Amino acid sequence: MSAMVNVHEAKTHLSRLLERAHNGEEIILAKAGTPYARLMPLAPSGPRRCGQLAGLVVGPEFFEPLPEEELAAWEGAYSGE
Repeated sequence: MSAMVNVHEAKTHLSRLLERAHNGEEIILAKAGTPYARLMPLAPSGPRRCGQLAGLVVGPEFFEPLPEEELAAWEGAYSGE
């Protein structure tokens, strides 16, 4: 179950709310009774390991220029026409 906390209370007790979220509780931040945001624990990411992609071979097509349409789409200029 989520607890709903107004913004003023959240500003006053942020450290306590962070500790509650860290312990697994989900807290809904509300403004004038309207839910605005969710404070929740981060999923554990686990330890990072170096070299996970070692030995991965990338073909020469990886280094070829993108077609103009695709490049425009990545740059936000593509209209889809």
